[in-house]
Amino acid sequence: MGPAGASVVLRTRDRSAGRRYEYRAAGGTLTIAATDAVAACVGLHHYLREQCGLAVHWDTTLPLPVRSLPDTPVRSGRPAVADGYYLNFCTFSYTMPYWDWADWEREIDWMALHGITMPLAVTGHEAAVHAVYSRLGLDDREIRRFLGGPGYLPFGFMGCVDGFAGPLPASWLSSHRELGRRILQRQRALGMTPVLPAFTGHVPRQLAPERVRSRLWQGFETYVIDPLDPLYRRIVAEFVHAQSEIFGTDHLYAADPFIEMAPVDTDPGYPAAVAAATIDGLRAADPQATWVLQAWPFSYQREFWTADRVAAFLDAAPDDGMMIADLWAEHDPQWKRLGRFAGKRWLWCALLNFGGRTDPIADLHAVPPAVDEALSGENPPAGIGLAMEGTRNNPVFFALIADHLWGRVGDLDEWLRGFVAQRYGCVPGIELLRAWRNLVQTVYNAADVRIFPEQFNGVLTAKPSYARIPHHLAELRAEVEGALWYPPATLTDAWRRMIASAEQDGSLVHGPFGRDLIDVAVAAMSRAADILYLDAVERSVRHRHADRPSVERFLRLFDDLDRLLSTRAEFTFQHWESQALAWSTCADDHAVLADNARRMLTVWGSAESPLLDDYAGRIWGGMVGGYYKSRWRLWADGLDAAISRPGSQDERLTAALRTHSELFIRDGCDPSPEPVGDLLAESRRLFQTYGDLVGTGFSRTNGRQERVQGRVSP
Repeated sequence: MGPAGASVVLRTRDRSAGRRYEYRAAGGTLTIAATDAVAACVGLHHYLREQCGLAVHWDTTLPLPVRSLPDTPVRSGRPAVADGYYLNFCTFSYTMPYWDWADWEREIDWMALHGITMPLAVTGHEAAVHAVYSRLGLDDREIRRFLGGPGYLPFGFMGCVDGFAGPLPASWLSSHRELGRRILQRQRALGMTPVLPAFTGHVPRQLAPERVRSRLWQGFETYVIDPLDPLYRRIVAEFVHAQSEIFGTDHLYAADPFIEMAPVDTDPGYPAAVAAATIDGLRAADPQATWVLQAWPFSYQREFWTADRVAAFLDAAPDDGMMIADLWAEHDPQWKRLGRFAGKRWLWCALLNFGGRTDPIADLHAVPPAVDEALSGENPPAGIGLAMEGTRNNPVFFALIADHLWGRVGDLDEWLRGFVAQRYGCVPGIELLRAWRNLVQTVYNAADVRIFPEQFNGVLTAKPSYARIPHHLAELRAEVEGALWYPPATLTDAWRRMIASAEQDGSLVHGPFGRDLIDVAVAAMSRAADILYLDAVERSVRHRHADRPSVERFLRLFDDLDRLLSTRAEFTFQHWESQALAWSTCADDHAVLADNARRMLTVWGSAESPLLDDYAGRIWGGMVGGYYKSRWRLWADGLDAAISRPGSQDERLTAALRTHSELFIRDGCDPSPEPVGDLLAESRRLFQTYGDLVGTGFSRTNGRQERVQGRVSP
């Protein structure tokens, strides 16, 4: 049923001529005829967007304010590709490790409305792992130790870690087995074909201690069994059997035996042996099995994965038995380098986000031509995918990718006008459109910028250091300025216009506009932090001691931004941690869940290892005014000595930061004692305080900023 007095009627269309939908509305009745449930959902969403001016995004307030169903003649649509792929193993750690059914129910609805037909389904896979290793003789405690902490499970499934940040609570196994079943039941009811995880060769060492070999990933040691060992194929098949018993199957299995780790054997034939053992094991258990492989290793370890090595690896699996997800195709398309994967079916995927970071950044202009190029020529992609490491960020980018599933985006400005109107449910005024056009020319115009955490983040979430103080200020200035690839005045103009639009219509801030307003502020305040940091350092070096006024001004920014972030729950660390702790059933569970929630967003691994420190850093309330500010306070406390005696404070700061991280993981952070303010008032206050600073900023402000890449290393 639709609005009062209106109704929605669904009808089935024959699929012999391909997937499609048709809709028409007359007399308060909307009729949707479609070949399948996802196509029907896409038709409904297109009707809502095109006739009601309303779109459903991740953060849209539901139910939609649809008061009538406007009459419209028949409209129809066909997909541009056969399938819409969704998610990345990492997403299940960086966004959704602690989701409950309500979160998943909404997410699956979002998938259907946007045309997703092939979602990666990882939730509950630990139950299948537990079943397999129980059959192979390990006991419950051994298996739960091997699985590790709940927040890190997908990294174990990929073979990157084992036994880390755990053990897995026993209650988690049963609760997430049921949650996984429920998710799959809903996805299949909508006609989706979920992709389930498969065996990667990674095993508990005690399973066959004399027959495993070790390897390292980011300092973590794991163990793999040789593909020629009969146990390899057996475990592959056992995984399929266990999953089928618990979750059923749609014959799609994701396995990445070399996701970020070179093969343990230098024999050129080793990767092919792994591929053969994997597909043989899959098809022994499921003759219809298709192996879904991520092309990420071919990009990440390009030096090893030459075209010849890739060809030998892929040739070991039949063409009808493998599908390849070109994971980072918007930036580093492997399909171009590897000849469209030599006849294998493949998916053009956009990654963009690493670690679930919240920085507003993308290159919107490059998307339509990149997709068009992939779709042209021989062996075009079988599908288009959204393969971000974390969702709930940069919604404009991912909406643009999703729209390519069911059509072509020609004029980006025209598409943007529709996106803004449908996202906010209003006819956008001149101020609002100009604001968004400015954003598309600044933070969303990151051409030639390698969008990777180490490449574009500023000092706000960077780990403090004295490395360039006091003798290398020119290098420091160049690196700090390098985070700015656009005219800063254009960004602050967008910020001003967003605030003005909200002041004209206060109801805007309660929906998606509110999160967009915070995103614009985060973009501007990140640059303000860079400017104030550089000013504090340069003044302090010039004075030969810490310039307290400029240092305190830099630190005050963290509190100011924290107050803004805290006006929206989804921008707070407390929201993340409370979701994690909601799964706790006892004190031991509480300790593991709290540890995982805090560790993942800070040191990732251990406080002693810098390899993944801040990789998943979030610009969130509680993190900015708590964790990040207190790190910079430690830096400020030693600045005098660092200037007067270069090198004398480095070890002291390193030790202090290590202790600081350990305390945060143990104790977390307290909510701000100040009452949460008003989003619009806080936005205006920040703009009045920092807008001019960002707009004029560094000395190089004439024309387009020089594109300088490189991590800011304070």
